[in-house]
Amino acid sequence: MASGSADGPISLVRPRGRRSLLRAALAGTAVLGGGLAVGAFPAEAEPASRTTRSTPAATPTRPDTPEKALKELSKGNRRWRTFHQQYPDQDATTRKAVTTGQHPFALILGCIDSRVPPELVFDQGLGDLMTVRSAGEVLDEAVLGSVAYGVLELDIPLVMVLGHQSCGAVKAAVQADSTGEKLPAHIQYVADQIRPAIDHHVEGDARVAATIDANVRLVRSKLAAEPDLAAKVKAGKVAIVGARYDLTTQRVHLLK
Repeated sequence: MASGSADGPISLVRPRGRRSLLRAALAGTAVLGGGLAVGAFPAEAEPASRTTRSTPAATPTRPDTPEKALKELSKGNRRWRTFHQQYPDQDATTRKAVTTGQHPFALILGCIDSRVPPELVFDQGLGDLMTVRSAGEVLDEAVLGSVAYGVLELDIPLVMVLGHQSCGAVKAAVQADSTGEKLPAHIQYVADQIRPAIDHHVEGDARVAATIDANVRLVRSKLAAEPDLAAKVKAGKVAIVGARYDLTTQRVHLLK
């Protein structure tokens, strides 16, 4: 975990352990698009502060730049981990407003783990986030299509690939790689997709931890290489970032 006070904004984490060639190659894609700078969050925000994004008579307002979207996620995660959740955008007005359309300000590509629901981790509500979840954040055509829909059709300005501490999918992939064991049915597909990110320079739990971060970077890099998404990034209309959620602190760390 990164150093820093427990009540600070989303923090930046650098690669752990010795860098493999793969991780070194991906290091340059820490944050993509919009001139967004890693760790460029404002100083402390009051836990109760939040911009209301929905009104009964108008289209909901929302963070409309990568910087604003990342700031909102940072503030929401701070509320979550300090037990100041507001459970926003769940009232009757919002429920009625979202029947006619949606305007999410961020897309979270996360793991299926039941302990890491993005709407809770970032203290968001109806219509705020588009969430795509697969074991180990693994990409396939359906996942890619879902991300592309959010960016190209809904003009979402921020995509976050969110890994997490103690990821079972990554652990299974690391163990299968070490033992040569074949995993059941479609689980082997997940492990095969994670395998290129495995860090063989460390052992045991450290290998799993390093691979969790490396896998996020790998998925982020693959997304950034998609031509349609890359064009949006180049135009500054979207940023693609990687992050890790720590179960022990409930804090989200940006990955460089």
